[in-house]
Amino acid sequence: MKIRLLDYGGRCPERAHANDAGADVFSPRDAVIRPGEICKIPLEFGLLVPDGYAGFVFPKSGLSAQGIVCELPPIDSGYTGEIHAIISNIGNKEYKIKMGDKVGQLVIMPVLIPDFTFENWKERGTGAFGSTGR
Repeated sequence: MKIRLLDYGGRCPERAHANDAGADVFSPRDAVIRPGEICKIPLEFGLLVPDGYAGFVFPKSGLSAQGIVCELPPIDSGYTGEIHAIISNIGNKEYKIKMGDKVGQLVIMPVLIPDFTFENWKERGTGAFGSTGR
């Protein structure tokens, strides 16, 4: 599948290996993320994602092991603006991003687009969060 990019001055995502699920995305600037903070890094490109698919900027495994994780809001097929990596520092140390660092990996996935309807459904109760016991 070919996914067209919209160039906002950024670097094209790159796969380290041909069969990798994700393509690395790169920071266009330096940033510092302190513990407990969230940083929105513009990636300087957009995507033309076909209907029935969505894009996600997943965390890099090496960064996740350090407590630096990408949040996963979907990049919808109708959105053509600049995409961002939304990065949280859930670790206990400040993390410095340098211009050109890999900050996540872009993954395109199929999604189902359901039609939602309300039903009068009584078969299952409202118990949740441990209601069935240990």
